[in-house]
Amino acid sequence: MITPEQIRAARAMLGLSQDAIASEVGTSSKTIQRAETIANSVSEQAIANIKAALEDAGIEFIEENGGGAGVRFRKVRKNG
Repeated sequence: MITPEQIRAARAMLGLSQDAIASEVGTSSKTIQRAETIANSVSEQAIANIKAALEDAGIEFIEENGGGAGVRFRKVRKNG
Protein backbone atom coordinates (compact mmCIF):
# COMPACT_ATOMS: atom_id res chain seq x y z
CA MET A 1 0.00 0.00 0.00
CA ILE A 2 1.33 3.43 -0.85
CA THR A 3 1.32 6.24 1.67
CA PRO A 4 -0.24 9.70 1.51
CA GLU A 5 3.28 11.14 1.43
CA GLN A 6 4.17 9.04 -1.61
CA ILE A 7 1.06 10.21 -3.45
CA ARG A 8 1.84 13.87 -2.71
CA ALA A 9 5.48 13.45 -3.72
CA ALA A 10 4.64 11.64 -6.95
CA ARG A 11 2.10 14.26 -7.97
CA ALA A 12 4.56 17.06 -7.16
CA MET A 13 7.33 15.38 -9.17
CA LEU A 14 5.02 15.24 -12.17
CA GLY A 15 3.85 18.82 -11.67
CA LEU A 16 0.21 17.76 -11.68
CA SER A 17 -2.65 19.29 -9.73
CA GLN A 18 -5.09 17.32 -7.62
CA ASP A 19 -7.71 18.16 -10.24
CA ALA A 20 -5.56 16.71 -13.04
CA ILE A 21 -5.04 13.41 -11.21
CA ALA A 22 -8.71 13.27 -10.22
CA SER A 23 -9.71 13.72 -13.86
CA GLU A 24 -7.31 10.97 -14.95
CA VAL A 25 -8.59 8.59 -12.28
CA GLY A 26 -12.26 9.48 -12.73
CA THR A 27 -12.81 10.67 -9.18
CA SER A 28 -13.14 13.97 -7.34
CA SER A 29 -10.28 16.23 -6.30
CA LYS A 30 -11.62 15.85 -2.74
CA THR A 31 -10.82 12.12 -2.94
CA ILE A 32 -7.27 12.94 -4.04
CA GLN A 33 -6.97 15.46 -1.21
CA ARG A 34 -8.08 12.87 1.35
CA ALA A 35 -5.74 10.24 -0.12
CA GLU A 36 -2.84 12.69 0.28
CA THR A 37 -3.57 13.65 3.86
CA ILE A 38 -5.15 10.84 5.85
CA ALA A 39 -4.05 7.20 5.61
CA ASN A 40 -6.94 4.80 4.97
CA SER A 41 -9.34 7.66 4.26
CA VAL A 42 -10.32 6.40 0.81
CA SER A 43 -11.04 2.94 -0.56
CA GLU A 44 -8.32 0.52 -1.55
CA GLN A 45 -9.69 0.65 -5.10
CA ALA A 46 -9.32 4.43 -5.21
CA ILE A 47 -5.71 4.13 -4.00
CA ALA A 48 -5.03 1.46 -6.62
CA ASN A 49 -6.46 3.72 -9.34
CA ILE A 50 -4.40 6.69 -8.16
CA LYS A 51 -1.26 4.55 -8.03
CA ALA A 52 -1.89 3.20 -11.54
CA ALA A 53 -2.40 6.70 -12.96
CA LEU A 54 0.83 7.95 -11.39
CA GLU A 55 2.74 4.89 -12.60
CA ASP A 56 1.35 5.38 -16.11
CA ALA A 57 2.70 8.94 -15.94
CA GLY A 58 6.21 7.65 -15.21
CA ILE A 59 6.45 7.23 -11.44
CA GLU A 60 7.85 4.21 -9.64
CA PHE A 61 6.86 3.60 -6.03
CA ILE A 62 9.57 2.28 -3.71
CA GLU A 63 8.42 0.05 -0.89
CA GLU A 64 9.66 0.33 2.67
CA ASN A 65 12.93 -1.56 2.66
CA GLY A 66 14.68 -0.32 5.76
CA GLY A 67 15.57 2.93 4.03
CA GLY A 68 12.05 4.28 3.92
CA ALA A 69 9.29 4.27 1.33
CA GLY A 70 9.67 6.66 -1.57
CA VAL A 71 9.03 7.56 -5.17
CA ARG A 72 11.21 8.12 -8.19
CA PHE A 73 10.91 8.55 -11.90
CA ARG A 74 10.85 5.22 -13.68
CA LYS A 75 14.03 4.61 -15.62
CA VAL A 76 13.47 4.97 -19.33
CA ARG A 77 14.81 1.94 -21.12
CA LYS A 78 16.57 2.48 -24.40
CA ASN A 79 15.89 0.05 -27.22
CA GLY A 80 18.88 -1.80 -28.59
